[in-house]
Amino acid sequence: MAQNRSDKLKRLVTVQRHLEKMAEIDLASTTRQRQEVAETMTVVVDAINSLDPVHRSFSRHYSGQYSRLQQQEQMLANVQEMHEMRVVRERTKGDRMEDRMKEARDAEDRAAADDAIYDLIDQHLAYRSDDT
Repeated sequence: MAQNRSDKLKRLVTVQRHLEKMAEIDLASTTRQRQEVAETMTVVVDAINSLDPVHRSFSRHYSGQYSRLQQQEQMLANVQEMHEMRVVRERTKGDRMEDRMKEARDAEDRAAADDAIYDLIDQHLAYRSDDT
């Protein structure tokens, strides 16, 4: 069975929306990871600033850990920015494709209406020619 253009575009819109959802999931995952890193950084800062003698002896270790966490946070910030751009790009593609699908459906509806009118005219002319 031959599919019309609007049905093909509808399938593509569905796929595009799925890609958009996947990008949103990746963004949410990265955001969650950044939150976890931020919480860990807070704990490390609290340990560094603690007056507890146990923490003082590990201050150099905490400092190194904090530096690694800062690097990880910066990397995740860059990844998050990339995912945000990807979500916008996928959403824009989906919106454009959906607009094209609606335009194709409208064109198909107009063509069907035109065909119906031409059929009525043909029937009317055929009826009139049979009467004469």
